Amino acid sequence: MRLVLLLLTLCLALPAQAEGFITRLLNQPVPGGVAVLDLGSAASAPSATYQDKPVLVIHEDATRWIAIVGIPLTVAPGPQRIAVQTGDGTQSLSFQVARKHYVEQRITLKNKQQVNPNAANLKRIERELAEQIRAYRTFSPRQPSNLLLDKPVNGPLSSPFGLRRFFNGEERNPHSGLDFAATRGTPIKAPAAGKVILLGDYFFNGKTVFVDHGQGLISMFCHLSQIDVTLGDELPRGGMLGKVGATGRATGPHLHWNISLNDARVDPAIFIGAFQP
Repeated sequence: MRLVLLLLTLCLALPAQAEGFITRLLNQPVPGGVAVLDLGSAASAPSATYQDKPVLVIHEDATRWIAIVGIPLTVAPGPQRIAVQTGDGTQSLSFQVARKHYVEQRITLKNKQQVNPNAANLKRIERELAEQIRAYRTFSPRQPSNLLLDKPVNGPLSSPFGLRRFFNGEERNPHSGLDFAATRGTPIKAPAAGKVILLGDYFFNGKTVFVDHGQGLISMFCHLSQIDVTLGDELPRGGMLGKVGATGRATGPHLHWNISLNDARVDPAIFIGAFQP
C-alpha cells in the first residue's frame, strides 16, 4: 500500500518537475501575454510561426525545445494555433488564451496636437509608425542572452501595460508598455544583451531606442532626455543606452519600456517576475 501511495505521489509531481524555469516564468497566455509551448525533443531546433510571423524557439533544457509566443492585445480569449516546422513536415499546435481585464487611465494634456494632430503632424506620425513597425518585425538568428530580464531602471512601476487610455476624454490605443517612475537623467540599462537597430526622436515617443535581443525579442525605450548609443552598437546586458526624460507625449519624466515578441507588444512585467494576473 505504501509503495502504491509513493508511486501515485511521484506521478502527481511529474508535471511540476517537467515544467522548466522559463515556462514557469513566462507562460501567461492572455491577450498581451505570452504562451510557452512544448515542441518536444529533436536533434535540431524546429521553427514555428504564429499569425504568419516567426516565433522565438529555444531549449528549455538539454533535450526539449519550446516556442515562446507573443499574444497581441487584440486577440480574443479562446483557442489559438501555431505552425511548427520540423524535418518531418509542418504540424499545427494549439493553445488556449484566457481572459484578462485591463483598467482605464485618463490623462489630460495641455498640447492639443498630441490628442488630435493636424494634417502635417499626421503625415509625420504615419512615417514614424512605419519605421518603428519595421524595427518591431526584425527577426535575427541570435539567441537572447537571458529571458529573466533586468529592470532597465531602478524605480517603482507606475502605469502598467494594457491600460485603456483616454487623452482629454478621447480613447486612444491601449498602453503598449510598462512605465517606471524615475527622475530626469536616471541612467537606462539594457535588460539583456542586444543590438541597437533604431534610434529616433518621434512625435509621440520622443527620443527612442530600439534594441534587438534576438529571434523577434525587441525592447523599445522612449521619452528619453538623452541617447547614449549609436545605430549598430552591440550592448552587453546592463549596458547603458540613455537617460530618463519626458520627451514626446509625456506629462513628466519616466521611462516607457516596450517588449515585442513576434511583432506583438506584450507585458514587460512578465519578464521581470512582476506580472499581475
